[in-house]
Amino acid sequence: MLQGHQTWVFANRPVIVSTGTVGGPFEANGSISEDFDLLHKDMWIGQASFEKAQQTLMEEACQITLKKSSIEKEQVEFFISGDLINQITPTNFTAKTIGIPFFGLFNACATSMESLALAAMIINNKGANYILSGTASHNASAERQFRYPTEYGGQKPPTAQWTVTGAGCALIAQQGQGPVITSATIGKVIDMGITDPFNMGGAMAPAAVDTIEKHFKDRNLSPDYYDLIITGDLGHIGREISYDLLTERGLAIKEEQYVDCGLTIYREGQPVLAGGSGSACSAVVTYGHFLNRMKAGELKRILVVATGALHSPMSIQQNDPIPCIAHAVSIEN
Repeated sequence: MLQGHQTWVFANRPVIVSTGTVGGPFEANGSISEDFDLLHKDMWIGQASFEKAQQTLMEEACQITLKKSSIEKEQVEFFISGDLINQITPTNFTAKTIGIPFFGLFNACATSMESLALAAMIINNKGANYILSGTASHNASAERQFRYPTEYGGQKPPTAQWTVTGAGCALIAQQGQGPVITSATIGKVIDMGITDPFNMGGAMAPAAVDTIEKHFKDRNLSPDYYDLIITGDLGHIGREISYDLLTERGLAIKEEQYVDCGLTIYREGQPVLAGGSGSACSAVVTYGHFLNRMKAGELKRILVVATGALHSPMSIQQNDPIPCIAHAVSIEN
């Protein structure tokens, strides 16, 4: 059911019956390493390229998710996923490997919640019984495409963020045991004129604020309805900007209630500059760390707001501003 202008409310409460999270060596040294299902010691993951390594991460996350459920691959009707690389090639090749009918998405780092929202909508309306939803990213493949190859050794400003090497996947079902998806607010593209690709947090913050504000307006809720409001990868810069903007707009969110996946995944002292980013950032932190906290009874309701910068290497070279988007999904026990 549509509530307000941008929010779907899921009366049938689609269930997240299982999840799978995979990470690389940098993530293994982070602050939530115990919440991963599988961690790799090598960035190459035994592959000939970083893009193929990213494909392997996504394949492993899908396999783990299915293994943790009682569902066979043949029972899953759709796979909904995407990534950051040109033409979402690693995801396309993953879809070929797993052999499940496939919707390919690109919403940059907002892809995790875009895919989860669409999966919930299809499940809620009985368009499928089971859907795999997820995304992956790789630090070196993203650096090669959007900035400089790692081997170049280029310096970065303090506003830059570290792309997560990992993959997160969830199996969504009409019924079963697990947290339920109660609503999703679909964001609009917001462009504040920022052109600096090393300041993703600043560019994405207004999109996060717009979606959060619309979510509470559409659902007629106050922020204290949720135990946590979790942004995707705003990092230190974007989180501070967005929190100030939300406060200015009259949303009374407590400081400790407003957290960011890009600030959760790595420990203090890791050289990640402004924090973590990448399409896998919100996926692995949500499907691993925060859902584990829900299963342990520490959290009852969370709102996950994945943020994405919709630029390309070509648009940056042509000095175009960076359009951004954010999608919010509410998950409850």
